[in-house]
Amino acid sequence: MKFQLAEALSRKNLRWRSFLCLLALLFVIPQGWISAWAWERDLRWLYLLLISFFVSSLLVPFAVYLSVRFLVLDMPAPRKMHSAATPRLGGLAVYGAVVLTLLRNYKWSGELLWLLAGGSLIYGVGVWEDSKGLSAGARLVGQALAAGIAIAGGLCVSFVPHIPGERLWEILFTVVWLVGITNAINCLDGIDGLAVGLGTLCSLLVLAIAWPTRQGHLAYAASALAGACLGFIPYNWNPAKIFLGDAGATFIGFMLAGLTVMGSWAVGDPVVALSTPVLILGIPIFDMTYTTLARVRRGAVRTLKEWLEFVGRDHFHHRLIKLGMNTSEAVGFILLVNCCLGLGALVIRYTVSGFGSILLLVQTVLIFAIIVVLMLLGREISLE
Repeated sequence: MKFQLAEALSRKNLRWRSFLCLLALLFVIPQGWISAWAWERDLRWLYLLLISFFVSSLLVPFAVYLSVRFLVLDMPAPRKMHSAATPRLGGLAVYGAVVLTLLRNYKWSGELLWLLAGGSLIYGVGVWEDSKGLSAGARLVGQALAAGIAIAGGLCVSFVPHIPGERLWEILFTVVWLVGITNAINCLDGIDGLAVGLGTLCSLLVLAIAWPTRQGHLAYAASALAGACLGFIPYNWNPAKIFLGDAGATFIGFMLAGLTVMGSWAVGDPVVALSTPVLILGIPIFDMTYTTLARVRRGAVRTLKEWLEFVGRDHFHHRLIKLGMNTSEAVGFILLVNCCLGLGALVIRYTVSGFGSILLLVQTVLIFAIIVVLMLLGREISLE
């Protein structure tokens, strides 16, 4: 431990150089020719992605230093995949990159501002959990409050039919969606590179739809999140030098959930509007749903409290590793499957008939069926 602290302290000059580079990126380049070049060629999204990428990369050494300085380390344990104490404040790099990049963009919508406010609360609750520990109930309350902040700013689903209590049902569904996806991404942060890889991929899928449809604020937010995750991946890939922690993983999940609610996916086509977010976030949704049903079925969880506190190695990535994949192979496979689902979200927008949309959804169901088979095979191997 002393060696780690001394090593972190020896990086003082590096941190100061990183801080100066950060200032240059945020306050010099945006006023220069690169920014103008991006505007002229309609590549503002790429400019913001690169800014966020560099900011995230530059903040990682500072996050490592804080983790070691305040002993916020993820210690090895029988159920964990790592064998050495690892810094776990890496979420600072992702959160800081997203916030600083968006603050320099000056193109806000009210929804995005409130979403970021809710994300900040999510991040703060996560930091407390990473450093001091927090009960599952308290985390859930914090996440519900963050969802309430976003909803207060106008972020809410709008597909509920005209029935009594329509607005109440919309608010309830939005809270469930925001909190559910937040925890789904956090649950997938069980092996190196997976959560941040999904954050990158899902953000790019949102960007691929938002930019051509001229949803500027949504595209810029997705670019900032994708760049922040990309900048962190080299440090989090197996073997990870630093972890996202609950703060980073829940922040990524909350932002992804909010962006998919914020987006206008289709006008007058409820099938496309509803299926697009589900396809983009297909793997996190499937993993959360499958593991929950499996745990209830075998009696591992009987109450909401038990569900919130349950920790197991029965997620999709665990099953793939039990089938013989190593960490990097499992991450790559999951990202590939989620990419296939995400491409379906892109294609479904261009189908010329309702029948074509139904065929794409059937294809999605078949993909999930294949995943179920893999989950069951992984379970059988673990029981042998």
